Amino acid sequence: MSAKISPSRYTLTAALPYTNGPIHIGHLAGVYVPADIYARYLRIIGKDVLFVCGSDEHGVAISMKAKKEGISPKDVIDKYHGIIKQSFADFGISFDNYSRTSAPIHHETASEFFKKLYDQGDFIEETTAQLYDAEADQFLADRFVIGTCPKCGNEEAYGDQCENCGSSLNATDLIHPKSTITGSVPITKETTHWFLPLNRYEDFLRKWILEGHKNDWKPNVYGQCKSWIDGGLEPRAVTRDLDWGIPVPVKGGEGKVLYVWFDAPIGYISSTKEWAARENKDWEPYWKDENTKMVHFIGKDNIVFHCIIFPAILKAHGDYILPENVPANEFLNLEGNKLSTSKNWAVWLHEYLEEFPNMQDVLRYALTANAPETKDNDFTWKDFQARNNNELVAIFGNFVNRVVVLTNKYYDGQVPTAGNLLKVDTDTLEQLSKFPAVIESSLERYRFREASQELMNLARLGNKYLADEEPWKVIKEDEERVKTIMFVALQIATGLAVLSEPFLPFTSKKLKSILNVISNTSTTIGTSSDEMSWNDVSQKEILLSAGHQINKAELLFRKIEDKEIQTQLDKLEATKKQNEQMNKEVTPQKDTITFDDFSKLDMRVGTIVEAEKMAKAKKLLVLKVDTGLDTRTIVSGIAESFTPEEIVGKKVTVLVNLAPRALRGVESEGMILMTENTEGKLVFVNPDTSSPLSTGSEEVRNGEGIS
Repeated sequence: MSAKISPSRYTLTAALPYTNGPIHIGHLAGVYVPADIYARYLRIIGKDVLFVCGSDEHGVAISMKAKKEGISPKDVIDKYHGIIKQSFADFGISFDNYSRTSAPIHHETASEFFKKLYDQGDFIEETTAQLYDAEADQFLADRFVIGTCPKCGNEEAYGDQCENCGSSLNATDLIHPKSTITGSVPITKETTHWFLPLNRYEDFLRKWILEGHKNDWKPNVYGQCKSWIDGGLEPRAVTRDLDWGIPVPVKGGEGKVLYVWFDAPIGYISSTKEWAARENKDWEPYWKDENTKMVHFIGKDNIVFHCIIFPAILKAHGDYILPENVPANEFLNLEGNKLSTSKNWAVWLHEYLEEFPNMQDVLRYALTANAPETKDNDFTWKDFQARNNNELVAIFGNFVNRVVVLTNKYYDGQVPTAGNLLKVDTDTLEQLSKFPAVIESSLERYRFREASQELMNLARLGNKYLADEEPWKVIKEDEERVKTIMFVALQIATGLAVLSEPFLPFTSKKLKSILNVISNTSTTIGTSSDEMSWNDVSQKEILLSAGHQINKAELLFRKIEDKEIQTQLDKLEATKKQNEQMNKEVTPQKDTITFDDFSKLDMRVGTIVEAEKMAKAKKLLVLKVDTGLDTRTIVSGIAESFTPEEIVGKKVTVLVNLAPRALRGVESEGMILMTENTEGKLVFVNPDTSSPLSTGSEEVRNGEGIS
């Protein structure tokens, strides 16, 4: 099966985000920015496009979040659905409909799907042993279990998937499993569920994917699918023992809900139905017409569900088209570490929009230029700053600003009439006309990073043209030549205004307003361009006619200062320290002692009279300490904190009645008492407040024991 060359319509879906937390840059880079670029591109070239998404509100992650925060799942989904939906809108993600799986239309659609497959005999009913938390008195589905992955050894694999190697798992596959609810080791207990026998669809999936999409699906997607199919498909449960989700709508389903990975992808269909009802349109052609091209935008952790399980469900139903492509991205890391919602290691979209107002396009560009399309990539704030300052400001913004400023300076904002075009002019205009096809080729192959750089190459073309022709110098000698130069430069600026729309929608709208090629009254960052189309850039010889009046210059981008980046780095450093503190193991309290036990300790203030490093020992110093009773040898593990020279003559507190112990052949006759200060540095416990090595808070008299 090959991709359709000219479909009459497109159905684009973006993975439904879990409403257990806000959207972060990993979600944007992996799914939503590339999906939005593609949707905007298709609309601007005149295609019939439906772009849908919605909140996934039935996952185990919701129940886990509710338990953690001590609130109901309904409170969780309402809170985060609102944050997510608003963040997407503010960021300019141009969904035609953003729904939620708690909506009645979704419950109805998912229930109808299940009942149809149930009535057709497409499920098998099995009683199996599943993990059960006796302390919590409930079965442990998916992410309520954590343990060691049997395939890669990752000790933090979940009951449905290992995020380290990407393997899809069952909770019973885990080695050393434990409940995330109570931390206890689960037992096994029998329960009955319905399963989709994926093995029945193995031949279909082999032909459809391995034969039909070998050359047009991304290697990471094709490879993961091939591994699954070649490994032999097994029945997959479509119901769960949970109290949160869509109730199983058949007899015997009491107390059970639809498995989230059965119900969630159907959310694309229910979102389409919701859109169609609002817009008074027919939803079915977008899901059932063979002339419709469907594309799923997802992250690599969702490949199996969108390429194996959901297509098998659609095939079993019998009425639906299958996706033409599933261009899954790899993961984005943050400053060298894996993004984590639970650890707050993320750049949250709603916070970014507050801290960098009116800079949506900067983040869109930085994430696209560094997109994890073929491998995991790393987002750093320094790279974000460099992308903005060195590319958007210095190349794109600089070119546009010079063109607009000079046009207003020389011609009061009117496009001049070109004179005789030199070869450099015709060559430049010819190069401009080729950019739509070049960018289009990259987008049609889902190479959004490559496409974004081609757009920047157009801005580079404009900058080079101006730098080479130097109209600010030529104006003194040949005013007619400058008219031609500025005419050509304005054509490039107009091309940028049109071709940047999928990548930089806010910038595109602002630039069109400056060039006066689109109304400045619209408040919606949409994708219509009545005055100028994508094809115009390649087909029209003149984009901006002589005499056309443009507006005054406005800066498209501003420079990001070092202090702004440092603020973000400081936030992450604070998060890292907080996580380290939370993860620090607290030593349990030892057995209770009596005052008589404590009174046996003989602690005295002594003076270090000699100190040297122990040979072949990294941490040990050999000390001679005058205790007032005698001068004794004490071996202390402080060599990484102090040099021998700096501690000779220091007063220290010594436990003098500790039984001697041989350390590396040296008999240690006591113990130096140490502690940590507020900065985590090792310090001596001693009463001399004038000493920089002192805590200054102990009441110990020199040469006398404590009673």
